[in-house]
Amino acid sequence: MNKGELSNDLLWKGKLFFRVSPRDKVAETLDEMAEAAAAKAHRPRILIATDGAKVSIRDMKADEYRHDDLAKLGDHFDILLPLGGVERYEAAPENPADIKAASRLARFYDAIVAANREWLKQDRTHAMNLFMTRVLFCLFAEDTGILEEGLFSRTIAELMSRDGSNAKSILTALFDAMDRPNDDRDDVPAYARRYPYVNGGLFRDRTEVPEFDGAALRLLVELSLLNYAAITPDIFGSMIQAAVDPALRARMGVHYTSVSNIMNILRPMFLDSLERDLIRGWNSKPALEALLKRLYRLRVFDPACGSGNFLIVSYREMRRLEIRVFQRLKELSSQLSLPMSEIRLSSFFGIEYTDFAAETAKLSLWIAQHQLNKEFEGVFGSGKPALPLTDGGTIRCGNATRVPWLSVCPAEKGSETYVVGNPPYLGRGQQTAEQKADMAHVFDGVTTKYGNMDYVCAFMIKASEYAAATGGRFAFVTTNSICQGEHASLLWPLIYKRGQEILFAHQAFKWRNGASNVAGVTCIIVGVGAASSEEKLLYSPEGTLKAVKNINPYLVDAPTVIVRPRRAAGSDLPRMNFGSMSNDGGHLLFSPQEMNAVLAEHPDSRPLFKRIYGAQEFIKGIERWCLWLDDKNVSQAEAIPALKTRLERCRTYREDSKRPETKSWASSPHLFIENRHEPGEILFIPQVSSERRAYLPVGYLPQDSLVIAPHFAIFDAPHHVMAILSSRLHALWSLAVGGGLELRIRYSNTLIYHTLPLPDLSEKQKAILSDCAWKIMDERENHPGARIDDLYDPGKMPPGLLKAHQELDEALETIYRGRPFKSDEERLSHLFKLYAARNTTEMATGRAA
Repeated sequence: MNKGELSNDLLWKGKLFFRVSPRDKVAETLDEMAEAAAAKAHRPRILIATDGAKVSIRDMKADEYRHDDLAKLGDHFDILLPLGGVERYEAAPENPADIKAASRLARFYDAIVAANREWLKQDRTHAMNLFMTRVLFCLFAEDTGILEEGLFSRTIAELMSRDGSNAKSILTALFDAMDRPNDDRDDVPAYARRYPYVNGGLFRDRTEVPEFDGAALRLLVELSLLNYAAITPDIFGSMIQAAVDPALRARMGVHYTSVSNIMNILRPMFLDSLERDLIRGWNSKPALEALLKRLYRLRVFDPACGSGNFLIVSYREMRRLEIRVFQRLKELSSQLSLPMSEIRLSSFFGIEYTDFAAETAKLSLWIAQHQLNKEFEGVFGSGKPALPLTDGGTIRCGNATRVPWLSVCPAEKGSETYVVGNPPYLGRGQQTAEQKADMAHVFDGVTTKYGNMDYVCAFMIKASEYAAATGGRFAFVTTNSICQGEHASLLWPLIYKRGQEILFAHQAFKWRNGASNVAGVTCIIVGVGAASSEEKLLYSPEGTLKAVKNINPYLVDAPTVIVRPRRAAGSDLPRMNFGSMSNDGGHLLFSPQEMNAVLAEHPDSRPLFKRIYGAQEFIKGIERWCLWLDDKNVSQAEAIPALKTRLERCRTYREDSKRPETKSWASSPHLFIENRHEPGEILFIPQVSSERRAYLPVGYLPQDSLVIAPHFAIFDAPHHVMAILSSRLHALWSLAVGGGLELRIRYSNTLIYHTLPLPDLSEKQKAILSDCAWKIMDERENHPGARIDDLYDPGKMPPGLLKAHQELDEALETIYRGRPFKSDEERLSHLFKLYAARNTTEMATGRAA
């Protein structure tokens, strides 16, 4: 039954309240509906007002608004989902105020852009970004005591016309007033004189304010309704950065670096050291005063600072430590005068590529400073006045690969400088032409072998150069690829030759943040500084900490060696080769159904087909076939119409190729371009497999099978070789030194198989290992129809198969050192020490355990 108040109302209890509004009064009608007695009595979830041209929607539970043309109502279907009983998914945020503010800010930004299309031009970007930053400052300032409470909201509500026509002039006057000292305000409008002098550079530039329309003003009003006192500047900065960047907006609440992740860098970098100084000096006034002096000499520099998260958290932790020191000094000395903080924003430095993020970083640091001043005041009863602002952190807008870092954060005698951050990763295939040019610029004169490196390597080299010049240290979140495979052999010798080494590291983990349960990319954390005899700190993926003598480039407690590819195995192992490669555009490959269709009409063509195996076929049991022809049987295939068509398509594909080598094979469309098949028993090794498995999935293939590239085969492999490749030792070596795809293992015969440190095996030991391999194969056969993927699922591995692998590990490890290893850490450490002992020429410059 309709519960509406007016004749054109539709009110569905608990669900929907709809009303037709007067022309151009849609937003005002929506406000009236929210306050209507009927709405308060029947509590509809969704309010909708429209005049036939515009529409306004409000979700009363989520306190979310939408304003748009009625014709675009379909673009906002998500806000209407609760009408169908569907709640929109929202990842759990650290602070709902941050998420809601960012969402509204995004819509406000869109409305300003819609009313000022010319502002999308590059030369107006800075003005737009500065405008957004100033608006956010005013919203925060009126809720935190910097400005008179509610002053900015009242100015919007009471002075600005509904159509937004005078908003530009009013905001221009406000921004101008906040950069004018009290003795220079004769020509300032009366309403603007209530705004104090802010200073700090935020309002210094006289940039134009954009035009407003009614929609933009309405969204500014909605922004002003939130309470900004509760925001956390480290998260909020990233949120508002995402709000004005469409590329980031889809990931809002997911992309930022959470506090817990930031602390994984800051604690071992310098915070734990400061904490130890506090504990040691707890009962000593001179020691505590020395700690304060150290705090005031400390500088933090983030060359890819984004909206300032690392700088903000560093500032906050240092201020809180300072408060604790002051409290203890007060306990030790009753004569202590009222303390004042001496930690300055000018000790925090950053470089940021995007203009808005750079401006946001400055704003976020000011917000953090004000919040910490309030904390200080809460402890000691008095603190620094909120205004005028002091100059903020030194944030340079620019390309960090081009900007001289010493020009941003110059070397300073007696200071401690720490470079931290989460630079862009970007593998070779993801880099733009500009970024490839950046790489060439950074590596010019350093090395010519940088073409396959990730973009983050440019930051590693710049940081290494900067640390060498300043005596500082650096630590980055980075992809795990820089400590694997080719990267390790190319990057780390460049760092070691400067007399630097890894001081602490977090081994590979999935980078997550507190605003979402969605997994992030696979990362490591690496801290680097001048080589020293001090203990190094190694954190496992599970978070356990181990003090070690050395951390090598593969983030293992072992000697510093560089494992480089080899053309042949150093141990007594048979040759491992790539599989065959067709380069046929898929025209020589057949599904079982496609092959059976040919066989149904031409049963004698069965010898023309061969079953193929790649990772998916071997691990997941997928069945695929290929035409396997030679010059003798090609005429038989050409006599079958379906096969002749396939050969013609393969010919065309190769003729159209841009690669001369592929073109040259167009005249032989029946042949694989690279035929590496050999008769005999085939041991299969997939190129890519999951790191979740404790063991690499390897095994023998049925007779007459074909291994396809980029996967590997050993022909007529002795069974003790299968045992070695099925061991935990081999799996760990593969994961440590091989290049990976995220955390997955990417196998390499030259880098993994040929370099595996293997003891000399007697015939008796080979027989023992062969028996272990047979037990593994027998256990697999005990599960007919089961896929390798199922058998090696970490949580569901059959007990008999697991026991067979464990018996293999015990046998092999006893061969290595006389007894089994206690942990994976022991296994890897032993392998690297054995490798180092056999390859002294590959020891890198740096400390060795």
